[in-house]
Formats: sequence, structure tokens, C-alpha cells
Amino acid sequence: MDERRSLTLFKKASALVMDVDGVLTDGSLLVMENGDQLRTMNIRDGYALQLAVKKGLTVIVITGGNSQGVVKRMNNLGIHHFISGTNEKASALKKMAEELKLDLATTIYIGDDMPDFEAMKLCGIPCCPADACSEIISVSRYVSPFKGGAGCVRDILEKVLKLQNKWS
Repeated sequence: MDERRSLTLFKKASALVMDVDGVLTDGSLLVMENGDQLRTMNIRDGYALQLAVKKGLTVIVITGGNSQGVVKRMNNLGIHHFISGTNEKASALKKMAEELKLDLATTIYIGDDMPDFEAMKLCGIPCCPADACSEIISVSRYVSPFKGGAGCVRDILEKVLKLQNKWS
């Protein structure tokens, strides 16, 4: 999809739904001897997320993982719509959309791998990082030039907020 069409869609965006691993992280896990799993996240993605929440964009995280560290990070960013430990992301999205009265046609979904595929197809603005799997790239209306965990969320949210005159 050409960038101008993406920007038109971003101007109308009302909500953001995203995965964690491979989107907010680079998909790597550091597994400690005690079994704890550590992830790294990009601080600029975090800035854009907290600003988006402050400016009124509904932000939802749906992840297959179950990390208390991720929950705490999202809460610190002001993200309180968080569903973890699910492999049924499309069902979770439908339920959340009904609860929050979301317009899925103006909802961005950022995913990177097959567990996101069906949920992405429900949203009018599916997006992905540059290093997403080929099936996800094929259903995305915008592919960020940035990889997961390396600024793709910032890239998308900065465009959205600037087009909506909410970037400051």
C-alpha cells in the first residue's frame, strides 16, 4: 500500500490494538536460570504509547504471554486494557471491541506473527513491523520500516498523532 493511503487511514484512527512479543520487543527472550524470562522494549515506543493514551487514543494489548513485568510496564504507560495468556486474539478483540464500543474499521492492529493474523483481519488498519512474517505483511495496510522492538510502534503512533494534531 502506498504511504499516502496509509496516512489517510491513520488520520481516522480511533484505537490501537497490539501484540507484545515481536511488536514491542524484538521477539528475543533472555531465560534466567530460575525460569524467569526477560524482554527489552524500546523507550521511544513507550513515550509514544503514553502520549497516545493521554491524547485520547484507546490502546489495547492482547498477548499470548503471561508476564507480570509486561503488565507493570503497560500500567506505567497508562495502558489498562490488557489481555494476556490468550491464543484466541480474534475472540478477545471482538469481546473488547464490544465492551469499549470500538469501531474496528478505524482501529489499528499491530501484529507480527500468525497468532495475530485473524485479529488483524478484523481491523480496518492492520499494520506490522518490517520483520513480521510474510503472511502478516500480506494483510497489512502499512508496514513500518522499523523492526519490532526497534521503534515500529513509535513510527505508527507518531504518524497518527501528528495527522490528528495531537503530537506534542
